[in-house]
Amino acid sequence: MTSKTPVIVLVRPQLGENIGKAARAMLNFGLAEMRLVSPRDGWPNPSAGPAASGADIVLENAQVYETLADAVADCAHVYATTVRKRGVTKPVMTPEEAARAIVAEEGRSAFVFGPERSGLETDDVALARTILTVPINPEFGSLNLAQAVILCAYEWSKQHAARDGAASDLVQPTVEDLLPPAPQEEFEGMFGQLCDLLEPRGYFQPESRAASTRRTLRTMLTKPAWNHLEIRTLRGVLSTLRRTPGEKPAQD
Repeated sequence: MTSKTPVIVLVRPQLGENIGKAARAMLNFGLAEMRLVSPRDGWPNPSAGPAASGADIVLENAQVYETLADAVADCAHVYATTVRKRGVTKPVMTPEEAARAIVAEEGRSAFVFGPERSGLETDDVALARTILTVPINPEFGSLNLAQAVILCAYEWSKQHAARDGAASDLVQPTVEDLLPPAPQEEFEGMFGQLCDLLEPRGYFQPESRAASTRRTLRTMLTKPAWNHLEIRTLRGVLSTLRRTPGEKPAQD
């Protein structure tokens, strides 16, 4: 079986900004084919570009149709996103279930989204083979257009990557490599420096509890697993605290 990338269909979208945000959501997860059905303010819309934040290729290639039937004419599997069935009896899936079906199905598939304020009309839903509904907080079921698009796009990207062990085209954002914990001798140097500062101030009094207090302090300070730079920074702090106000730091 082969899997084709689904198209995103926005039916009568009202604001150019929302079209742009939807394009941004799409491209984040590898979807680039947008179809617009009778956008309220026409097309192209100057407000869409800035909101797309660089997803210009999606907007440039967006196709405009007069009716939803025309927009999904080449699609064998149409998923209508709606919060309720609107009197139409059809199978109901979550975005995850729909994405799993899409990667296994032959033929083109489409995710269809309605206008921002009212959602899809009953006649729009009637064109679909399946209703797609997001499980959501019953006390606050408010998703904007871009949020709904990104949920479907993300679930598709996961299922597409998992299909037959296929490698994902998506990458995890770069994160800074963590430094390893510092050698014990560096920690001991820092701990000794701290104790030297605390000793003359009576922190370890009474003497009968000094050993226990040191042990508790050591246990607390070993939990973070300080790396070399962190210990060096902390020792700099301790050196600063040792100086009297106005005293200049010693030069290396």
